[in-house]
Amino acid sequence: MQNNAEKRKHNLGRDKFVTSLGVIAATLGSAIGLGNIWKFPFLAGQNGGAAFILIYLICLILVGLPLLLSELIIGRTTNANPVGAFKKLAPRTPWFLTGLTGCISAFLIMAFYSNVAGWVYAYIFKAASRVLSTTKPEITGSVFNTFVSGVGEPLFWQFMVLLVTSCIILAGVSNGIERVTKILMPILFFLLIISDLRALTLPNAWEGVKFLFQPDFSKITGAVVLTALGLSFFKLSIGIGTMVTYGSYISKKENLVSTAAKVALSDTLVSILAGLAIFPAVFAFGFQPDAGASLLFITIPTVFSSMPLGNVFMVLFFILSAIAATTAITSMFEVPVAYFTEEFKLSRPKAVLLTLGALMLVGSTATLSFSVLSDFKLFGKTMFDLFDYTTSNILMPLAGLATAVFLAWKWGFKNIAQEASNNGKIQNIRLLRIITLILKYITPVAIILVLLSGLNFLNPILKLLHLY
Repeated sequence: MQNNAEKRKHNLGRDKFVTSLGVIAATLGSAIGLGNIWKFPFLAGQNGGAAFILIYLICLILVGLPLLLSELIIGRTTNANPVGAFKKLAPRTPWFLTGLTGCISAFLIMAFYSNVAGWVYAYIFKAASRVLSTTKPEITGSVFNTFVSGVGEPLFWQFMVLLVTSCIILAGVSNGIERVTKILMPILFFLLIISDLRALTLPNAWEGVKFLFQPDFSKITGAVVLTALGLSFFKLSIGIGTMVTYGSYISKKENLVSTAAKVALSDTLVSILAGLAIFPAVFAFGFQPDAGASLLFITIPTVFSSMPLGNVFMVLFFILSAIAATTAITSMFEVPVAYFTEEFKLSRPKAVLLTLGALMLVGSTATLSFSVLSDFKLFGKTMFDLFDYTTSNILMPLAGLATAVFLAWKWGFKNIAQEASNNGKIQNIRLLRIITLILKYITPVAIILVLLSGLNFLNPILKLLHLY
């Protein structure tokens, strides 16, 4: 803990995270999102269980961790937003476009992700009012379809998500982001453990555990490895400027390597705990472990409705989902706010209001993609799908690739070691050499594979080689 004099010093200058716990809570809150709750557990179970998780962890070491550490290093070295960071490290060069790409990605992701988060917010109240108390998927499906195809209600909940997030950001880094995530992250873990204990006591729960953990190496194909590779990249909020921004708020005393490792492993743990909360219950009552919206908003309510005190656990589940969504959006919201305050010298309130207004305007087109704008398409996609596709398949991989190349090839090991060892105070040079070699030769190739896979260039080749 810092003393009061140090805290006052922070308040006089650029705001920063005040405690080590705050650093972990904030960065972990950025990494954790709705994908942890449904996507990772489902993909793990569908693609080999424990075998898939093992491959994912290998990919995490080769891609996720090096890039996460890279972004934290860039942020802390420069004490600047993503665009300003690259301007400082490589002045008068086009490298700043890497940071700008991340800022654009963060904005576009919020435009559609706040819509899904709004669904989760709404479902807390729908669960509490027992609208979802039914064991028939066709009824929960009808409730969901009616809700998302509306206009006023989905927009209201999307705007509520953005207003809640903007209030957190408006309070600042230490008093807003750090304080809130230090409260929300323990609550999320507590709710997950409570949900796990309940799910694991259900009859036939072991089938769900086997779905998640039973190793099946026969399912491991080239496509499955690419899936694990993509997850190791996308799950840690890399390539969207959040970790560069959060890194710029981290004290020079913190161990960045340790922080990155803790965040990556904790993020994986949350995904596994979420799987243990969902799939034992899904299998206990004979439902299918479908992915996406059908699992989260249609199957889960029917599963919880089938068990004693199920409505209570349903409400708790959507609360923990809302926490995951809120902390993720908070980190993305801070990216354009930091950019506007530092590059355009706007006050924090003005930057927050500008970002909020832009998100309400652009984000509403994603929300209305399920109703009045369902027939409006660009490049054959609705606005919701276009924002998702552009960020996931193009902008994020490009930003991640540029970051890896910049740090390992242009900035170099000497600078990496100086920053990540806290000027030699931490004895980790050998580890940093290994990480730099991975970042230099392996990570870029892996990201190129993620990029090509996202653009659907690799699947035909895998099928031709019978590796799909």
